[in-house]
Amino acid sequence: MDFRLSKEQIDIKNAAREFAVGEFSDRAQEFDREEKFDFDILKKACELGFVAVTVSEDYGGPGLGQFEVALIQEEFWAVDGGISVCISSPSFGAELIEKFGTEEQKIKYLSPLPVGEAIMGTAVTEPEAGSDVAAVLTTAVRDGDEYVINGSKMFITNGGIADYLLLFCKTNPDLPKPHDRFSLFMVETDRPGFEANKITGKLGVRASHTAEVSFNNVRVPISNLIGGKEGDGFKQIMYQFNITRNRVSAAAVGIARAALEEALAHTKKRRQFGQSLSSFQVNQFKLAEMATWIRASRNMVYEAAWLVDHGQVDHALIAMTKWFSAEMAVRCADESLQMHGGYGYIDEYKIQRIYRDVKILEIYEGTKEIEKIIVARSLLR
Repeated sequence: MDFRLSKEQIDIKNAAREFAVGEFSDRAQEFDREEKFDFDILKKACELGFVAVTVSEDYGGPGLGQFEVALIQEEFWAVDGGISVCISSPSFGAELIEKFGTEEQKIKYLSPLPVGEAIMGTAVTEPEAGSDVAAVLTTAVRDGDEYVINGSKMFITNGGIADYLLLFCKTNPDLPKPHDRFSLFMVETDRPGFEANKITGKLGVRASHTAEVSFNNVRVPISNLIGGKEGDGFKQIMYQFNITRNRVSAAAVGIARAALEEALAHTKKRRQFGQSLSSFQVNQFKLAEMATWIRASRNMVYEAAWLVDHGQVDHALIAMTKWFSAEMAVRCADESLQMHGGYGYIDEYKIQRIYRDVKILEIYEGTKEIEKIIVARSLLR
């Protein structure tokens, strides 16, 4: 595997960095405090090809790979995590639709995403079903040419602003094999019986919209069943998780890099006992460790993304990368804030926002505990 970036990849990486610095920096603190987002930034991101980047040219997208997604994610998260989620999440689930959806579904649901004409979300987690995906209780019951959906979902990104949600639910709850019980549907949020309530007061990534959503006898046509076949939902959503988990890993590299950059700047400037903080060996060790962790994580992200782009989805590697990178990023943020001392505890300094934003990376798209289980099972199989 050769991870030397091509000229096109270098250009993508530099353009992503330039866009993030230019558009995120001045407003990140505002969006964090007020828990809001300016969708004009999303429109600009669409114009530059930073939204729905893996959607193929057949459906109006740039048609880039997961390697390029990783490059963009790192640069965006190195500036601000909350805004980064607002730009990447409107196409959450696009790879799944492109791989498993019917041609009609691809045209209908993918084509609006790269140009910012629609926002999508994916609804899996429930109040009583988080890491245990197979425990979801939301149901879709066939009624003639429609399905009737009932249930609720929790912590859904874009839940209250999405035009349509990719919904994971049960269609055949009595089948002997648990994984055959589930299907995926696209549910337009303007259908009667759908309701969303925004969740406020999150620890981090506060610019991103998160909601609890409910379905009360929501009816969708059979054409909204992804792939047109019941029972494929578990396989489909697991495929999507393998895609999104590596994006989380790339985000972790980016925010860890930001923590290191803040630590370097502060320790060079701040003086104690007549010398800069950077002159103390204890801080030099911390900086060296952070840089090493980041580089190791980036190499894992690149390898996992390269394999996916070449048709090899390494479940264990993706799980290793997600767990290691997220935990690494939390450690970097913690060390950086410690080096800031009391200054890191006030919102004038970026490190406090980094410290709050980073924790979600160990939780969503599979907790670090779940990732370790995946790795262990692959070793013991």
